[in-house]
Amino acid sequence: MSVPYTQPWTFLSEYKGSVFSGEWPTLPEMFQISALRYPERACFTVYEPDRVSLTYGESLAAIQAVARWLYSKGMRKGDKIAVSGKNSPEWAVAYMGILFAGCIVIPIDYQLKNEEIDLLMKTANARMLFIDEEKHAHYEKSAGKLDALISLKKGVGTYIYELDGPAADIEQATGEDIAAILFTSGTTGNPKGVMLTHENFSADCYLAQGTPMPMYHTDVFYAILPIHHSYCMQAVLFVGTSVGAEIVFGKRVVTQAILSDLKQAKVTVLLGVPMLFNKVLNGIMKGLKKKGPVVFGIISFLMAISGGIKKTFKVNPGKKMFGFILEKASLNTMRVCISGGGPLSPSVFKTYNQLGIDFVQGYGLTETSPIITINPIEHYKETSVGRTCPQVDMKIDNPGERGIGEVVVKGPMIMKGYYNMPEETAKMFTPDGYLKTGDLGYMDDENYLYLTGRAKNMIVTDSGKNVYPEELENEFQLYEEIDQILVREYVIDKEQERRGIEVLIYPVPDLKDAQGGDLAGDALKKRIDQILDEVNARLHTYQRINRAIILDEPMQMTTTKKIKRGTAAAAAAVIAGA
Repeated sequence: MSVPYTQPWTFLSEYKGSVFSGEWPTLPEMFQISALRYPERACFTVYEPDRVSLTYGESLAAIQAVARWLYSKGMRKGDKIAVSGKNSPEWAVAYMGILFAGCIVIPIDYQLKNEEIDLLMKTANARMLFIDEEKHAHYEKSAGKLDALISLKKGVGTYIYELDGPAADIEQATGEDIAAILFTSGTTGNPKGVMLTHENFSADCYLAQGTPMPMYHTDVFYAILPIHHSYCMQAVLFVGTSVGAEIVFGKRVVTQAILSDLKQAKVTVLLGVPMLFNKVLNGIMKGLKKKGPVVFGIISFLMAISGGIKKTFKVNPGKKMFGFILEKASLNTMRVCISGGGPLSPSVFKTYNQLGIDFVQGYGLTETSPIITINPIEHYKETSVGRTCPQVDMKIDNPGERGIGEVVVKGPMIMKGYYNMPEETAKMFTPDGYLKTGDLGYMDDENYLYLTGRAKNMIVTDSGKNVYPEELENEFQLYEEIDQILVREYVIDKEQERRGIEVLIYPVPDLKDAQGGDLAGDALKKRIDQILDEVNARLHTYQRINRAIILDEPMQMTTTKKIKRGTAAAAAAVIAGA
């Protein structure tokens, strides 16, 4: 007899009326519930290189002390306070302390230039700033513009763990109040601040786990993506703390440092972007190929069997079959890997599952808090970005070719709007109240979403066919020679208005050929030409790429490793395509 499925937020009923009274708890209430359930469980951890950790009880005490200090400095409900720094327990304590004070958090990308941070703080009317010590001096010079400046690391200024204030009756935010205003990476000019409420975040946090995507208090989450970004903020900080799991903060995006953290912390849940997972998988496959064609062939055959069993019978033999491979890659403790923030090649998705990793991907926008689809572990589809989360009302607007149209959504996770930008906010919604995502895709009869690209990036060929650059870029993901790839339209003949498709390629620096020599010049051109021919052979005629451009310099990227289209470096060479 099968056990009936229980939604992952059912336990909240025990705390309704005592800890919270709304439909969903606010973010402070959510954290308090976990602290009541698991006070001795490790909460915020970092390896520096020795392990430093706070339990949920200790974290709650530090957070409440920060909230009291903020109140003692005149901060009241609705005041805006900025946080900018590298991933750390201090960052999380500052963020939650601001929320416990009833204030609004302005999380800012730490990789932005000082003047860009200044612009975002001015736009948001931030009254205080928590900042890492290496940037503390810059803001100390202009501290008169702020009510207070607090260092996230010990050594400069007021340290966050030294903050406290007298007991106070602090007015708390409600579910409908704004929790945070999030700005997109690298924003310049007239920045858009996405206003997300406590209910947006908390509803999305619990509903995303209901696809189902079960998370447990025994899990160890790894925060290596920038935590100011909505993806890591929600899927690691909020989802992790909602179940009482441990959050381990990665300090450096360096392969050896990441592998060391994964091993020491025994990480079970890893969230990343496609670039991270591509690099890890390329390293695994390169190591297997070194064992020779016979061994590689046998392992590939066994992987195919493992994947077939997993897909058909819902059991996972790969974890035992390939334990030696996973251990070498520091993935042996991994329970689930989740990819987001950009398109992932279905072959990458498939290979991880064949190796025994429960590997899924999700989809969403900052404006949707951000998760609106997740591929469930027990019923995943490699070519889909997942099934809609509970309470997400999604449809395809004006479907055309192949049933493709713009993805539009409603639900409790949809933003309140853009800060002080009512006209821009209005443009984001359809007349019947659906948020326009700007993404193109189609859905199947099980409510799984398949993305084809961004509406603004779509290419219309001379024959009137629609080509989606992201679909073509996926075809290049597993070529180890390529570091960055971007497909776009170009003009072949201006007078005749003929247009073609080109690909910009930034090769992996210091490439070596099969003999260990430098792969450059004509040899590199020849290899890129071969790759282009292989990709074109897999595409429809109307999708085929006319030319490739090899770049001398990398293209600009956001902190979640998405290329900023239109910022490509000058071309080093042009290769005639098919």
